[in-house]
Amino acid sequence: MDVSLIISNILNPPVLFFFLGMTAVLVKSDLEIPAPIPKLFSLYLLLAIGFKGGVELTKSGINQEVVLTLLAAMIMASLVPVYTYFILKIKLGVYDAAAIAATYGSISAVTFITASAFLTELGIDFDGFMVAALALMESPAIIVGLILVNLFAIADDRDFAWSEVLREAFLNSSVFLLVGSLIIGALTGEHGEEVLAPFTQGLFYGVLTFFLLDMGLVAAKRIKDLQKTGTFLISFAILIPIVNAAIGILIARLINMPQGDALLFSVLCASASYIAVPAAMRMTVPEANPSLYVSTALAVTFPFNIIVGIPLYLYGIELLWR
Repeated sequence: MDVSLIISNILNPPVLFFFLGMTAVLVKSDLEIPAPIPKLFSLYLLLAIGFKGGVELTKSGINQEVVLTLLAAMIMASLVPVYTYFILKIKLGVYDAAAIAATYGSISAVTFITASAFLTELGIDFDGFMVAALALMESPAIIVGLILVNLFAIADDRDFAWSEVLREAFLNSSVFLLVGSLIIGALTGEHGEEVLAPFTQGLFYGVLTFFLLDMGLVAAKRIKDLQKTGTFLISFAILIPIVNAAIGILIARLINMPQGDALLFSVLCASASYIAVPAAMRMTVPEANPSLYVSTALAVTFPFNIIVGIPLYLYGIELLWR
């Protein structure tokens, strides 16, 4: 593997600020970001990436490439929770296994955005409609995770309110804002892009940098939660993203995605949700331990992907596309 790819990724300012946040916790600095600000920046990033994706979707139109990509995204979002559930069941109970499986079936929008920045830095083109794949992969994993709980939980007194489950899966704030922004971007097209350019483009990397600084703080604090789980979950949180990315890369090659799109697709397959799915699991599967499914996604998989995973997946793509 070309080490320069890893160095190029690590020396990206947003990634360096992620390290700065982790370092602040490790050296016991009092650096802290007030709670409302990360939430605001998270909403901004979803709005900006959704809007730009909608504009690009208008430019490219709905063609065979778009349809195949979106179909592959939904298949992976539904398939990943199934096989990861049975791997997790080796060591964990039904509720924890299903919650973590749903977490890894869903996606991390910030990992996707970081990969987009990495491609831009390298001058590799990618299609904006990949944001539609991002939007479509949020909800299926939640539903599959809850189906797994229903199928394998021993307790007979569990009563799922499926209307609430579906509401949380499709109308939680991150999914709603992302899809809504995508639609608005598609409706307004290039005119909307020109009007909002100072907001959705000029501020974007600054906000991403600040958000990753906060993610570094949170991730370092979450590492302690994994100490009691032993090596199984930590190994899972590193190896499963590689497996999922490899499957994603093979699918991307099969349907002839360009290299930039293939990287974003593999990153979507490899990432894990630490916002939408945990919120849904806390409401619908209270028996699951949040410190397990949040910590694995945020403290292990997220740093692994943005530091090593993204350049590793691109290296695999370059080999396979030759």
